[in-house]
Amino acid sequence: MRLRDWIGLSDRRQRQLSRVMQVMLVGIVGLGLERGNLGIVVNATIGLGVTQLPAVLERDYHIPMDPALTLWITVAVFVHALGTAGLPGSATNLYRSIWWWDHLTHTLSSSIVAAAGYATARAIELHTDSVSLPDRFMFVFILLFVLAFGVFWEVIEFAVAGLASLSGTQSVLTQYGLDDTMLDLLFDTLGGVVVAVWGTAHLTDVVGALAERLDRTEA
Repeated sequence: MRLRDWIGLSDRRQRQLSRVMQVMLVGIVGLGLERGNLGIVVNATIGLGVTQLPAVLERDYHIPMDPALTLWITVAVFVHALGTAGLPGSATNLYRSIWWWDHLTHTLSSSIVAAAGYATARAIELHTDSVSLPDRFMFVFILLFVLAFGVFWEVIEFAVAGLASLSGTQSVLTQYGLDDTMLDLLFDTLGGVVVAVWGTAHLTDVVGALAERLDRTEA
């Protein structure tokens, strides 16, 4: 069963949900501006930009991005942006007020990273006979890929927070300590496992399109 079938929503409804979240991201940017909170503005703006990537990939590179995949990406960035802003009238954001919010966002975000790594690796395998990736190796590859990216992201968070502290400015990323970092990596791994187990069924069209593009580039 593919992602679009598992969700159980029509293509039209999935597109509508993605549009609603994009509009809400614009609202979150406005909320950040109203509060004078740079972190909210930056995170929501980047998230809004990421939601445009599926359309760009499909239009300019002819990579099929069905509504379910687009919704998956949009949900991941929207949940993160909403977490940084919190609900209107709330004195704190969702990352601080809901203990599992950070775990949810890391699982969703890491699943997107894992999907990108999986699709790229499989496309290279289809493109050239010199590369062979057995299923067991692919499972390990996805987990290592996600963990490597997770560690890289935690280093960025630490560096940005440290520089903001030294300069006396507001940080757009927040570091909550070593325990939080270890939990982040744990839930990054969970997102990688989800894609490692079910990625083949859900990303076949993307893999095929990437492989065809590599073939055309080489030709």
